[in-house]
Amino acid sequence: MTAAHPDGGSTSGPTVLRMLLGSQLRKLREAKGITREAAGYEIRSSDSKISRMELGRVGFKERDVADLLTLYGVTDEQERKTLLDLARQANSPGWWHRYGDVSPNWLQAYLGLEQAAALIRTYEVQFVPGLLQTADYARAVIMLAHGAAAPEEIERRVALRMERQQVLTRPDPPQLWAVVDEAVLRRPIGGRTVMRGQIAALAEVSKLPNVTLQVLPFQAGGHSAAGGAFTLLRFPEQDLPDVVYAEQLTSAIYLDKREDVDAYAAALERLSVEARPPSRTLEILDEILRELDAG
Repeated sequence: MTAAHPDGGSTSGPTVLRMLLGSQLRKLREAKGITREAAGYEIRSSDSKISRMELGRVGFKERDVADLLTLYGVTDEQERKTLLDLARQANSPGWWHRYGDVSPNWLQAYLGLEQAAALIRTYEVQFVPGLLQTADYARAVIMLAHGAAAPEEIERRVALRMERQQVLTRPDPPQLWAVVDEAVLRRPIGGRTVMRGQIAALAEVSKLPNVTLQVLPFQAGGHSAAGGAFTLLRFPEQDLPDVVYAEQLTSAIYLDKREDVDAYAAALERLSVEARPPSRTLEILDEILRELDAG
């Protein structure tokens, strides 16, 4: 089980609670040899609904969980209470739901995973990772996709990105390991002043003990992640699989099958070898700052 806040909530947030409950329900179902179709029928639904529940992709109705526990032969009152309590906690909205007006469902799912992860490994080819962006840089990036939006909406989107970053300095922060293409640092998003502030901010945040930043230089040529940016998330709970997240223009994909995750993990390992070592990062950032000052 996950740790809890004094107010009864979970430090892992509802996304991981749903994943944990779904994993428990899947194990109980498989132990009884019950098909997803049969389980779906029991709760007046479908096998695809059971699949989404077991993956933690949807909320849980307590009635559905109670019916499934009965079907799976869970009669111990304490065990039933524990799992039903978990279902109630899993339905509590995370802080990011306050930004539902400016974040689609596919992004909200990622925000929950990001807040719950123990390790975040990411590769970026075009932009500074969202967790490391300054407000001015974030605003410039957001304007590229939402230039016609009202100023209030732009600022809401910037505020969401800034609030996300608090995960890096909380008492139990995840480890962030980011590899960025050199083009990320040299593309003048927002202009020279904005980029100078962003590069200086990267130099500071890279000093955090839980942040590792590497630069993949142009000289590396072609590489194993030429397909684009992606993020791999690992969770402290042993029952949860790693998840790969890749954002697209109007949606995102989530991968948790072992063979898919292994392929992305191997690509990250190769990238970290091809990139300049972390000990060179400050030197590279200082060089770019000098070029910006001279230009």
